[in-house]
Amino acid sequence: MTDDEITVFWHDRMLDHEPPAGTYKYPASPIVAGEERHPDRRERVENIKAMLDHAFTEATGYESPERATREELERVHDPEYLDWLEAFCADGGGRIEDTTTGANEATFDAARVAAGAAMAAARAALDDGDSVPYALCRPSGHHAQPDRADGFCFLNNVAIAAEEALSRGADSVAIVDWDVHHGNGTQEAFYGREDVLFVSAHADHGSWHPEYHPQEGSLGEVGNGAGEGYTVNVPLPPGTGDRGYDALFERVVNPVVREYDPDLVLVSAGQDAGAADPNARNLATRDGFLRLGEHVRRLADGTADGRLALVQEGGYQQSHLSFATLGVFEGLLDRRVELEQFGTDDPFAWLDEPTELVDAWLDEAVDHHRTYWNLE
Repeated sequence: MTDDEITVFWHDRMLDHEPPAGTYKYPASPIVAGEERHPDRRERVENIKAMLDHAFTEATGYESPERATREELERVHDPEYLDWLEAFCADGGGRIEDTTTGANEATFDAARVAAGAAMAAARAALDDGDSVPYALCRPSGHHAQPDRADGFCFLNNVAIAAEEALSRGADSVAIVDWDVHHGNGTQEAFYGREDVLFVSAHADHGSWHPEYHPQEGSLGEVGNGAGEGYTVNVPLPPGTGDRGYDALFERVVNPVVREYDPDLVLVSAGQDAGAADPNARNLATRDGFLRLGEHVRRLADGTADGRLALVQEGGYQQSHLSFATLGVFEGLLDRRVELEQFGTDDPFAWLDEPTELVDAWLDEAVDHHRTYWNLE
């Protein structure tokens, strides 16, 4: 491990994944003269990398991950699904039936690299508390279920990382997912288990496909059997912004994770709750994401001896994704970065956040999860 403050696990192979073009994330429409590229485009992660190289030049180091092996993937995914995905991509890929998820010939290999990056970040967190391990993954993973692709995701990077940590001696892992979409695949992977706590805060979008995405992300989805109570879903109303996310952590995420007391904290870091994201309706800004970075850093320091790793998920307004992710690392490293022309501002922060609705929804979440956790 390096002496850098941020260790980015990255490989250019992840840029080769390319979903089919169409009308935004959907198939082409006759009322749209020119098809547009899918929102999961390579510029998303290229912009994050540019931000890190500019804002944290001396603090950032890169490591090239190994591809996840078949054995490592099968800790989470069914062999039959992996066979299908590999063959589907080898045949050129395409759109998966009537979903918004699509692949090309490079997707399976790129996804194996992304899964390997997440595993490497988890190992680094267990081995070295001096650097923040960050898996800059593409494609994302948290919607991928054990037996299917879903929501632009093919292999569940954070779930594979959690399994890697458990295989290396961790007794328990907490996954905090602040992506604006429910991490249904991660939930599915650990729904009956108590060795992985899954806390997801997300828009109240419900199920978006009866076959590929049946989970709703509702308060009532709490796990089953030995895992009952270890899935903690917190739906948030449209317009939730910086204050709402801060209250979410203070009232639910922080007390639950502290009570669970994991050996490792993993973050599904999707910055699509940002104020300009076209795939969401929330209002978090650079400052709000800074607070999220502060929260998870303190959680890891207070529960897991500083063992923390971030795994990149969504974020689809490619310019704002850089500002939002900058905020995350400003919070993690406890520093502000002055940008030419922008200073410490967020150029996309222009709407006021509704407050009473957020408070009411958080009251409901606290009341519901109090069955399992000491919440006030």
